[in-house]
Amino acid sequence: MGGAVLALALPAAGTTAWAAPAASTAAVTKLSQADAANRLRSAGVAWRSSGNCTDRNNPTCTSFEQINLATVQGAITLKNASGCATTITGGTETGHASGTYSHWNGYKLDFDPTTCLSNYITGTFTYIGPRAGDGAPQYRAASGNIYARESNHWDVLFYSCGC
Repeated sequence: MGGAVLALALPAAGTTAWAAPAASTAAVTKLSQADAANRLRSAGVAWRSSGNCTDRNNPTCTSFEQINLATVQGAITLKNASGCATTITGGTETGHASGTYSHWNGYKLDFDPTTCLSNYITGTFTYIGPRAGDGAPQYRAASGNIYARESNHWDVLFYSCGC
């Protein structure tokens, strides 16, 4: 499983103080809109937006600006592994929930919940229960990536490319 390694230092002999977890220093490779779109297009991954645009600051657009390379690779892996037509409906544009592992920060994509893709996700990955806050059913891949079934799309958190 990709991602940061959490390390705790044991307390020194005769003490009870614990050291804080080491901060992750792993660098993330960010892509431009053009680079991400070219990679996705070449792999046969489609996308659409309700506003027919790619402006990161417009919530009706689907943007890939500042997306993580691993997220794009994860979308390609999902398409290839599932054998399904795969359409992205949400990227790094504004309007999604905030947080470290967010759309804006390049970790998440939304996908059209076709029957093929939904059957692949629910039949291949491990159900891990409802997501706190909205109750969306969640599934975890062996890679650690999390697939949450929201009302009209799959909200996917890519910790790694899943390759």
